[in-house]
Amino acid sequence: MKARFLRFVGVKSRARGSSTVGLFLTLFASAAHAQGTAEQRRACTPDVYRLCAGEIPNVRAITACLRRNRASLSEACRSVFDQAGG
Repeated sequence: MKARFLRFVGVKSRARGSSTVGLFLTLFASAAHAQGTAEQRRACTPDVYRLCAGEIPNVRAITACLRRNRASLSEACRSVFDQAGG
């Protein structure tokens, strides 16, 4: 009986692990998309550290922070937001 239970727990743990990995990959893919292109990240990274460091690593919070601080953005980062319509 104990062996059967342990086998069931092992299957359940593997399934839980697989679903956790799947969820992580989904979140990672959507976060990578939300972060923009390498060129956009390069343009805004200094502004993120200067104006929104407390929001790292939350991409949505960083984006909102940059929008709130639009007047203080560098030209390069401001142009990224102008191109994106934000």
